[in-house]
Amino acid sequence: MNSTKTNINYFTLLIVLLFVFAFLNISLGSISIPFDEILNSLLGKTVSKESWNTIIINYRLPKTITAILVGSGLAISGLLMQTLFRNPLAGPFVLGISSGASLGVALLILGSSIFGGFLASSVFSNWATAVAASLGSFLVLLAVIAAANKIRNTMSILIIGLMFGSLTSAVISVLTYFSEAEQIQQYMFWSFGSLGNLTWNELSIFSIIYFISISCILFVIKPLNSLLLGENYAKSLGINIKKSRNIILLITSLLTGVITAFSGPIAFVGIAVPHIAKMIFSSSNHKLLIPASAIIGAIILLICDSFAQLPTSEFTLPINAITSLFGAPVVIWLLIRKKKIYV
Repeated sequence: MNSTKTNINYFTLLIVLLFVFAFLNISLGSISIPFDEILNSLLGKTVSKESWNTIIINYRLPKTITAILVGSGLAISGLLMQTLFRNPLAGPFVLGISSGASLGVALLILGSSIFGGFLASSVFSNWATAVAASLGSFLVLLAVIAAANKIRNTMSILIIGLMFGSLTSAVISVLTYFSEAEQIQQYMFWSFGSLGNLTWNELSIFSIIYFISISCILFVIKPLNSLLLGENYAKSLGINIKKSRNIILLITSLLTGVITAFSGPIAFVGIAVPHIAKMIFSSSNHKLLIPASAIIGAIILLICDSFAQLPTSEFTLPINAITSLFGAPVVIWLLIRKKKIYV
């Protein structure tokens, strides 16, 4: 009973922190806007300056929502991969899905000088970048699912995903060698990750795929808890390992693919947040860990994005750099304090 009450208190605190940091994230930017004006804009009331309302509704609010979706999606994906492979270092990118998305964008940006024509005219389109990343991640997804159906050993799928990552990195290196400095710079900027480039139309598509993926998790909570004790134990409970594994791979691939397509590859969150959730709740039950990881992941990415804003400055630091700088010391400290790695 005490444990249940404690968990409720933790969730209440996390939800409050989520709203606080979401509002703080909307408040920060190159232009200083009073808190009361921000609140009026969010509530649909009259704002002193129309430009402030435009900035909040069309730029800052979509960026904050994107941070919440990306942070929670990466955290959930990391949790699923760590449970499936029973590896505390597994993250959402181990399947090579992100590498496939990166290859798609590399072919679009770096390959424009080689292939020319349509590619060259499409490089500067946000939609073209998202489509290229989606196609790349989808092709790798098909390859991973095909491998999963051929191989019984789950760890072999992990190795195959790492090999896909190495292969795509090699192709990107070749494309980089033959590309011009401007194209390399553009690809590098994409690889830094960004949360502030989405319009409401792009965000709506992102949200639909996100919520479809999240809803599928309801079908694998029991298999996830069973897999903690090994595949043989899960089979003894009547779990269909092959079916459950395919659903888990599909969920992770969809989340990772859509996040990379619209926001670029964002490191750290997927690996570290599940450990933080396990340490806070001292539980391995996925009914607790999935929502906890989602909320914590969203909070951490909101905090990192707020630091990246450089308030009152027109410059924004790469979100990838901030997530690692902020998050890695926190996880190291937590692991040293607890003296235990949670699997």
